[in-house]
Amino acid sequence: MKKTTAYLNYISVFIAAILVGLDQFLKQLAVEHLSGIETFPVIEDVFQLTYVENRGAAFGILEGKKLFLVGITGIVLLVLAILLLFQKIKHPFLIWSITLVLGGGVGNLIDRISLGYVIDYLHLTLFDFPVFNFADCCVSIGTVMLIIYFIFLDTKSKNKTGN
Repeated sequence: MKKTTAYLNYISVFIAAILVGLDQFLKQLAVEHLSGIETFPVIEDVFQLTYVENRGAAFGILEGKKLFLVGITGIVLLVLAILLLFQKIKHPFLIWSITLVLGGGVGNLIDRISLGYVIDYLHLTLFDFPVFNFADCCVSIGTVMLIIYFIFLDTKSKNKTGN
């Protein structure tokens, strides 16, 4: 089990890098094909591709706070990468949740540093949800998985609290 977990940690960093590459590829497609037309309906009144330059964090909060966002995001992602590389995380579910957060976070951090904004392009119009991107999906799914892990799967903290 110990060797398997060690390999899983290294594989997860590789998968995170693949997620970053896929995110950057999709954003490049958005720039090339959507920036001129801005919106392309995929499923009428449900889902469309919409080019947006998000200069803040999720839902546009903290707009204009680039250095703060880069600093906080960079520190969090560095800590997560170190935890994976030094095999401090043992549970496979936790490893995969952090992999998603790391891959998505790095993808958006690259945009924020190189462009000054994050490229968003996915728009659920059925719920009038803010425009988002693949990296946001990775971070959101990974965060939900983290919550699930700490509520349902983390036996160490449950044993300490007596539950």
